Amino acid sequence: MTDAQNTLLADEEFPTGLPEELKGLPEGVPRHDPDDQVESAVISRLVGNWHRRATVKRAEPDLDELFELDRPDYPEGILPFHDHPTYQALDPAKKSELLSWAWIAYNRHTIMAEQKVANPAFALVMEGEYPMLQDEALNISLAQAMVDEQYHTLMHLNASAVTRRRRAMAMPDNDLPISHTAREHLRLREGVSQRWQKSLTTLAFATVSEISINAYLDLLADDPDIQPINSSTAKLHNRDEYCHASISAVLAEVVHDKLDGEKQRFFRDMLFEGLEAFVATDYTTWHRIMDLTGVQGGHEMLADCQAETSRKRLVRDYTGLHTLIERMGVQELVEFDWSKSHVAR
Repeated sequence: MTDAQNTLLADEEFPTGLPEELKGLPEGVPRHDPDDQVESAVISRLVGNWHRRATVKRAEPDLDELFELDRPDYPEGILPFHDHPTYQALDPAKKSELLSWAWIAYNRHTIMAEQKVANPAFALVMEGEYPMLQDEALNISLAQAMVDEQYHTLMHLNASAVTRRRRAMAMPDNDLPISHTAREHLRLREGVSQRWQKSLTTLAFATVSEISINAYLDLLADDPDIQPINSSTAKLHNRDEYCHASISAVLAEVVHDKLDGEKQRFFRDMLFEGLEAFVATDYTTWHRIMDLTGVQGGHEMLADCQAETSRKRLVRDYTGLHTLIERMGVQELVEFDWSKSHVAR
């Protein structure tokens, strides 16, 4: 671990890896007692230890002083075109610029997932959208999670800001389109008319996001070669998300169990739509980045990648979601190629 990462992460009370209350649970997703849904040990203990594990409770270091100019900003190996001849032929400066844009885009997409999917879903529960989920301990855990998500937004905004300053490049967030997952979420919500359909769409997308985000964060957090600030930002974010995954799994399972047949089918359909959205490579964003960076043959390179079936999905680990779907008893209804949703290390 670098000195920068030690500075960012040092704290004897800050646990590493899974929080103690999640250790030993199957596949990182907690079970719940259907007769005592929200007064579960998981929820209660998450509420109790928030002051120790939440990233928002940590002191903030001076990111500019910790920035290392000679490090890439993003792992080259997970670029969708990393082995394409056009990319391989680029000079080091242009490759570095693309990696910086990849980091800016990643931060923007993460912020959109927090602001447009996760927090709106948690707010729906707290506002009483699902009567079966009304409980004091659960509401407190959701309020804590929403604070976490707001702080994650600030963390990723800061991470982009220091990258722009130290790389001396503008790279404004609003030069990029909204993320593919945010577009799909909005499209599906606008395509239905009933309030319950819109609410379940948001809850389904939040479930997918919160349970699956850890593996992608791990790719950044565990990379020893990229900018230490960036890997540490992912690591800190990830620690909170292990807890959010457990909360989201409980929400999804309890809600699904209490819905009637029509609404159960709709919720499952939206879970699967969310799966497809989150594994898709956001080529719309990459095409825009090619415009902004002026890479010769960049659009053709992306077209080549899109044409290759093996590149169409972003690598993620959906073990937790697969376990959740099995517990919901609907695995036979899923038309999803789980073999392509793994993390390549």
